[in-house]
Amino acid sequence: MGQGERGDLSDAEWERLEPFLPVSSGRCGRWRDHRQVIDGILHRVRTGVHWRDLPERFGPRKTVYERHRLWSADGTWERLLQQVQAAADAVGEIDWDVSVDSTIVRAHQHAAGARNDPPPAPAASKGDETRTSGRAAVAEPPRPAGGGGERGEGLGRSRGGFTSKIHLSADGRCRPLSLIITAGQRADCTQFVPVLEKIRVPRPGPGRPRKKPNSIAADKGYSNGRCRDYVQRRGIRHTIPEKIDSQAARLRKGSRGGRPPGFDEERYKKRNTVERAINRLKNSRAVATRYDKRGYVFLGTVTAAALVIWLRS
Repeated sequence: MGQGERGDLSDAEWERLEPFLPVSSGRCGRWRDHRQVIDGILHRVRTGVHWRDLPERFGPRKTVYERHRLWSADGTWERLLQQVQAAADAVGEIDWDVSVDSTIVRAHQHAAGARNDPPPAPAASKGDETRTSGRAAVAEPPRPAGGGGERGEGLGRSRGGFTSKIHLSADGRCRPLSLIITAGQRADCTQFVPVLEKIRVPRPGPGRPRKKPNSIAADKGYSNGRCRDYVQRRGIRHTIPEKIDSQAARLRKGSRGGRPPGFDEERYKKRNTVERAINRLKNSRAVATRYDKRGYVFLGTVTAAALVIWLRS
């Protein structure tokens, strides 16, 4: 199968992704062709089209939607992203000078009104698929929270309506390493530690995944004691500018205020990599505007967009 329509996976991209895809156990039927369904999911992520309006060439739209929903719930999208990252790291293609930031996403009116039922159980527990072994055996992520109003679904209220916030870390080549979804009003600094803790790049063969960057850069939104204590405790070089009010308070204390935090201006210039990663994510219309009702499905949508960035970088 050659290159299809615009936005579909190329043969080279498919060859990189195929080894990590779930395989059928044969006990509960077989998966519909993964490539066709994934192309349908990526078409929706790129265009933001309603699931009911997917072109017929992607097969039954319900199949495409259910595959995306289940893979978002059981962490398959996140595992695929980790495995593609692992393949890049194995050949030294990841720049571990990491930057952290967040971006606001306006939620469409269709994103409101999620039902109270919990996310579906992971597919592996139903016996309808088995995981690939070896490097693909990544630790299972926790079941996503959700159900019941905007708070449980990563939606926040503002004058402009519902908003969500994407918190992310990006490597020095403008590619997302980890992603978290919260309500739009959540402060950036509250997700600094969770975002960095979520970095998990498996190594080839045995061994723990890599979770420690070489350095971290962030803006003033992360300039507080908790963030600085965390990176110092882990022994990670960091570049975070000091807030003016924090600097004034430190100077008022005199010698009791301690020394100013170190700041590397040249390293801070590289922080634009995370801004460029955000721009690349928001090239996908289903990321730039949230249409998904459930928080875990929107995280799956953003993760699928990040996966495409890695495959095409």
